[in-house]
Parts: sequence; structure tokens; C-alpha cells
Amino acid sequence: MPKTAPLYEIRKSTIQGKGAFALKAIPAGKRITEYLGEIITAEESERRYDDAAMKRHHTFLFEIEGGMCIDAGPRGSGDAKYINHSCDPNCEAVMEGSRIFIDAKKDIEKGTELVYDYKYNVQGPIDDETRAMYACHCGSRRCRGTILAPRRPAKKKTAKKAAKKKTADKTVGKTSGKSASKKKTTGAKKRGA
Repeated sequence: MPKTAPLYEIRKSTIQGKGAFALKAIPAGKRITEYLGEIITAEESERRYDDAAMKRHHTFLFEIEGGMCIDAGPRGSGDAKYINHSCDPNCEAVMEGSRIFIDAKKDIEKGTELVYDYKYNVQGPIDDETRAMYACHCGSRRCRGTILAPRRPAKKKTAKKAAKKKTADKTVGKTSGKSASKKKTTGAKKRGA
């Protein structure tokens, strides 16, 4: 079986360190690569990557099902780890079981840097110091200034809306056990240690 020509190459990026650049036009929907690395527990990821001890955030973690992560860091075997973040991505991360794939979200021209939205998750409040730690340098017109997953502001509820919400939560809670945290099959996210 003949070997397929690579879709991208790794070289210096204006966004961050190294990046992946299309070697030819890539059509929307094309599977580009798999995010490969060592499967580790969330606890191990926290031990390996202590954000509080870093001058700037830098990990190669992807959260997958069952509280596990893919660590494509020093022991990682793929070069998908070099695909940078952008707030206006041309690729997307797709979770299938415990595997992560990078697919073209739209048509990509030859020479264009491949990027996806990391939607990086961290615990706790997001203040100016947290935003600075997870700063975005994508340079797009849509840049939100951070690689962090967007959070929707809490809506103020009227007493009537709150009563309706309670009823809906109870109904969902009886059937699924959890009303707001259903397992996703797509939209994989980078994990905060």
C-alpha cells in the first residue's frame, strides 16, 4: 500500500513556537491527524504540569473520557501537539471514544497555519492574572485574548424562571443523575492542570 503524502509540516509559527502548516489545499471535513501521546490520569497531569510553578502556561494535555488525559509532551509520539490555538480556527478537535482527531473545519489553503480553538478549561474564577497566564497570540480579528474556554455569564433569574428551572432540573436529574454535565462526543478540550 503506497504511503500517503503528508498534509502538513512543522515549522516556526508567528503564533507560538512551532506550528503546523498545510503542504497542500485541505478541504473542509478532511481528517488531518490524530492527537497522540501517553494516556495518563488527571492526577498525573497535575503532577507533571504545575501551572502555578510556570512563568507561562505550556502543556500538551487533552482531556478524554473517564478522567484521563492524553499527554503529547516529551513522551508524545505525534506532531499534532504543534497545532496552535486560534480564536478563529480552521480546524477542530473531534473526540471519538478515547481518541482525539484534528479535522479541517473549513477549506484550508496551501501554506496556511493549521489552528483550532483549545477551549482550555481551568477551575475557579477567571481573573486578570489567569487571563495573562493563558494569553492568546493568534492575532485574529475575533481574538478573545485567551485560550480559555468561553464562559457564559450567569443570568439573573426571576422567581418565576427559577421555579421553572428547578422543575426542569428535577426531571432531568431523575433520569440522568446529572442535569448539566452530559458526556460530549465531539468538541474535545485541552485540559488545565
